[in-house]
Amino acid sequence: MEPRRLYKSDTNRMVCGVCGGIGEYFGIDPTLIRLVVVLLSFTGSTLIAYVLAAIIIPSRKY
Repeated sequence: MEPRRLYKSDTNRMVCGVCGGIGEYFGIDPTLIRLVVVLLSFTGSTLIAYVLAAIIIPSRKY
């Protein structure tokens, strides 16, 4: 059995596909992930974490 991998989403993307990819990985609606990111972005560190995730998480190669 092949392990699951985290990729940026190609279909559920608003900016970079990070929230869509996390939603697909955990089987959660990406809108809920986006709401959590927006609510936590007032702390400042969430925005930095999102940018780092957009750089680190690979795109899916077909």
